[in-house]
Amino acid sequence: MSTNLRQIPLTCSGHTRPVVHLDFSDVTDSGYFLISACKDGNPMLRQGDTGDWIGTFEGHKGAVWGVALNRNATLAASGAADFSGKVWNAVTGAEVHNFQHKHIVKTVAFDRGSENLVTGSNEKLLRVFNLVNLVDDTEIYTGHTGAIKRALFCRNDKCIVSAADDKTVRLWDRLTGSEIQRIDFVNNPNSLELSSDKNTLIITHGSSISFWEIDPLKKLKEIKVPTNVASASLHPDKHIFVCGGEDFKMYKFDYITGNEIESFKGHFGPVHAVKFSPDGELYASGSEDGTLRLWQTIVGKTYGLWKCTEPGEINNAISSPREVHAN
Repeated sequence: MSTNLRQIPLTCSGHTRPVVHLDFSDVTDSGYFLISACKDGNPMLRQGDTGDWIGTFEGHKGAVWGVALNRNATLAASGAADFSGKVWNAVTGAEVHNFQHKHIVKTVAFDRGSENLVTGSNEKLLRVFNLVNLVDDTEIYTGHTGAIKRALFCRNDKCIVSAADDKTVRLWDRLTGSEIQRIDFVNNPNSLELSSDKNTLIITHGSSISFWEIDPLKKLKEIKVPTNVASASLHPDKHIFVCGGEDFKMYKFDYITGNEIESFKGHFGPVHAVKFSPDGELYASGSEDGTLRLWQTIVGKTYGLWKCTEPGEINNAISSPREVHAN
């Protein structure tokens, strides 16, 4: 197929403030889903392959900084400036749990069985809440000296990895509750992602993206990019990765060689979040401009709302950016 096709992103509007984080579910019987965190305080759920709006989770009284979907898209979670971490029924939109904190909650993540939720906050603490037995004592991890930006379960949920504004990424053992490894950076780490096979950790810091084997935690490679990078995502097959940051552009790189493949200017503000879909066919981005955009991994392929009539020819139905609005 021709490689000179123009990348035509789908633009998902509906938010009224910057979009700062997003997450995909796994592929389910109903396809896959996308959730977005926004400073407007209203996390939104969308159909992942089209961007079509499904619903808005209403209840936060401040900017939402972090979101998560569980694997089968039955539960959603959000962390916000109203000092709360909430868990939602992603089918009905109803609030299921409200976990109060003493400061802004920046990050939320489920374990693989949706039995536990980790939160990280400006209290510099990590907490793990048991969603099955709420009377269990909350796990608390202390040691970071700056606000926590991201936290994820890893190593088959036996550990937690966290990034904070103290220029460190730390690994915590849930059995002992103690820090077992620490990585120091020159700049504050901005984002964390685990590859789809859960074996590779992707960290953005300054204008670099570093890739780490998660068990044992050791660096595989580090790649410099042309901007201060806020977020990066590794394709499920680990051949390419995408990233975005301060210069409004979306970049695609060859993971093996570290060479830039292409870049696209699509947003009208810095890019805060990027993420590959679970099938790797597209990647989503969230920006200061208040929009989400969906980009094709292989430009010109028939997928979702992108229709390809002839090799190298895109149907007129998608010849201009499509706006996907929240009703």
